[in-house]
Order: sequence, then structure tokens, then C-alpha cells
Amino acid sequence: MTNLLKSNVLIIMALGIFTSCGDMTSKIEEKINELSNKTEKLDSLVNKELDKVIALDSLIDKEGEKVKELDSLIHRSSSKLDSITNEKMNYLKKINN
Repeated sequence: MTNLLKSNVLIIMALGIFTSCGDMTSKIEEKINELSNKTEKLDSLVNKELDKVIALDSLIDKEGEKVKELDSLIHRSSSKLDSITNEKMNYLKKINN
């Protein structure tokens, strides 16, 4: 009878351990799924922000090209003005001499 009692107690304990392990497994799986969902959301957010950075970088490049064009235009205009001024100065020098 004591052997039967010991066997029953061991079986009940084993069932209790397996049941608690099953509960732990489901809780762990639930936490892993939550973490996975949060990771996916974070990844999506990072990708959106990275797209914004790429768009901003592209805009900066375009504006940089515009600045270069304006700088070139200013340089040509100032060269023409210098040339005209030098012509007039030479003309005035000839008149004064």
C-alpha cells in the first residue's frame, strides 16, 4: 500500500510539474510574441524615419546644386561687371591723358 501511495504521490507531483511547465511555456511564448510585435513596430518606425532622412538628404543635394548654380551666375556677373568697369576706367584714363 505504501508503494502504491508513493507511486500515486510521484505521479501527482509529476503531473503538477508538467502542468506548471506548460503554463510557463505558454507565458514565455506570449512574452516572446509581444516582444516580436514590439520589434516589428520599432523596425517599421526606424524604416520610416530612415526614409525621411534619405528624402532630406536628397533635398539637401538638390538645394546644394542650386546654390552652386547661383554661385556660378554671381561669379559670371561679377566678372562681366569687372570687365565693364575696367573698360570704363581705361577709357577715362585715356581721356585724362
